[in-house]
Amino acid sequence: MYTEVDVFVSNFTLIDPEIYQLWIEGCSSSEAVSTLHQRNSVKQTGATVELIASDVLDHYRTFALLERLLTVPSKLSEQMIFQIDEPTKQMLIEKYYDLDDAVIRELLGRKLSSRHRKDLDEVADKSGSPLRCCRRQFDNVRRVFKAVEEMPGNVVSNIRNTFLISEPLAKKYGAVVFLACMRFETTKRKLQYLCFNDFFQCAQAIMSHWTYSCTGPEYYDTEMDREFLLELRELRILLDKEKEHKHLICMRLKPKLLEKSYQELELNFSWPRSDLAQFLTAYEHCALHLDVLREADLKSVWERYMRVVSQCLLTMYHT
Repeated sequence: MYTEVDVFVSNFTLIDPEIYQLWIEGCSSSEAVSTLHQRNSVKQTGATVELIASDVLDHYRTFALLERLLTVPSKLSEQMIFQIDEPTKQMLIEKYYDLDDAVIRELLGRKLSSRHRKDLDEVADKSGSPLRCCRRQFDNVRRVFKAVEEMPGNVVSNIRNTFLISEPLAKKYGAVVFLACMRFETTKRKLQYLCFNDFFQCAQAIMSHWTYSCTGPEYYDTEMDREFLLELRELRILLDKEKEHKHLICMRLKPKLLEKSYQELELNFSWPRSDLAQFLTAYEHCALHLDVLREADLKSVWERYMRVVSQCLLTMYHT
């Protein structure tokens, strides 16, 4: 009698995080060998250039095979070719989808098309990152954008569930997707002083307070809450109380600002950030003391509006 036995033989796939990081950063194999040789010389490990080169080439071949799985992270867990433990899988995905703030700042405002992928030399020059690294991030941003652009619900949760990345990284992608969906202007010369983190903080504020807070297939948090936008029109009634509002603000600020800052209140806005913060707080709270907002039942709308405006202004106010 014959017995059929299915046998599967394989080796556990070893991943060197240091070599993987060099690959992620866009280093060629020769550049990686040179970098590792210098580091090993400092550590005095005694590893020869030939040994390092053999290890790097072996890893780079493995990374090239893994990359087609990393573009669809769920496949990494389903495949049977590479035996990789879960923490290593998570590290591979997280690092592959990692975003460099300098690169993403240059990508903001650009169309995520294949034609623009060919013109990333300028992004590489301005960000100081290798072209390969810029292309990886461009492809990842485009892939994430296409996957979640029309997906209802919370965009950060959608990104996390689809691409299996951490929440902080998913929030970065969420902000990029939101800015692209809303077509925010990010490339004008007057905005060049703003870094990616500035846009990220502003996008987070808007997404948290001005988009739909409801859940359901018809709601997207990459869209502005239309009812809220309609309610904003009613805030024009504050213009009728402009003098009264201004008086209350001045009375509130006089004991808090330096005399020079207070005297120049109407002449210029060359204040330290702390003075601007006090002004915005006074501007919001003094309006709430006006009967016109209470009578029109607009206090919550005003607070929702000012919460974002204040945070965005303070974020963009570089002194």
